[in-house]
Amino acid sequence: MQPDFWSDQAAAQSVMRRLAGHKKTVEQWRGLEKKLADITESLPLAEADASFREEVQAAIDTLGSQLDTLETELAFSSEFDARNAILSIHAGAGGTESQDWAEMLLRMYLRWAERRGYKTEVLDTSPGDIAGIKSATIEVSGDYAFGYLKSEHGVHRLVRLSPFDADHNRHTSFVLIEVMPEAEADIDLKINPEDLKVEAYRSSGAGGQNVQKVSSAVRITHLPTGLVVTCQTQRSQHQNKEIAMRILEARLLKMELAKREEERAKLKGERIAAEWGSQIRSYVLHPYKMVKDHRTGYQSGNPEAVLDGELDDFITAYLRTTIGQGEG
Repeated sequence: MQPDFWSDQAAAQSVMRRLAGHKKTVEQWRGLEKKLADITESLPLAEADASFREEVQAAIDTLGSQLDTLETELAFSSEFDARNAILSIHAGAGGTESQDWAEMLLRMYLRWAERRGYKTEVLDTSPGDIAGIKSATIEVSGDYAFGYLKSEHGVHRLVRLSPFDADHNRHTSFVLIEVMPEAEADIDLKINPEDLKVEAYRSSGAGGQNVQKVSSAVRITHLPTGLVVTCQTQRSQHQNKEIAMRILEARLLKMELAKREEERAKLKGERIAAEWGSQIRSYVLHPYKMVKDHRTGYQSGNPEAVLDGELDDFITAYLRTTIGQGEG
């Protein structure tokens, strides 16, 4: 270790986090290696004892499941995959229909995170005019949160009989999911305070009703890029500004990663798509029930379970298509 390693605390802590991640991976593989050795030693006994055979089979099944998980994690080739994720939900055109769909997706991702034991924090929400939400931003914290959730980036389509239509006609709604790695300030990027326009305004609830008489909500504009972020969920202007900056840092980092990927693709002669929000998955509730991922072809006939957070099979199918392709 260099004598001046700890002189830059932020950079040193970033290195230590990466080191801890690599150490954990090594320990996982060594643990599986030991389990395999134990199973191999037990095989002769299992052949002679039927009751012991079931125990060994259960150990083999568990080992296979753990190997599947580690195989999926081979897709985590980016230095940012191990980080927490910031996920934003944006209702598309369609008013109440899309806003209700956006809230359904918010619940889906919160339930998915809960199933995996991840910690979540709703950073900001904008309520819908009648029902649902216009937008929401959440932070998902845990090992490889961004690595897993990056598969969800894109447009999600819902087809159903509308609960808001008196004639119960079939409606199609669209919501954009944006996924960003949590940025480490002063390491990933440098933001000049002079490049920021910070404005305070009154928080408002559904229907434009003011929920606070003081100007606690914050809007930050990054002048060089034109990016605008807002936060109004906290009671103090200071807290809202802090959260807005975290979201802005994540979006700037995402832009930088997209720029790197575009340059890499140009060097390789790959076609660069002009759009980034193409439809990735359809959720059909009528006239039949199905969820289908258009990138992998993977599908499920149980949309209720998927909307309750059972996303792992879709995420795994996507990640396995990216193995060997570099940063996804």
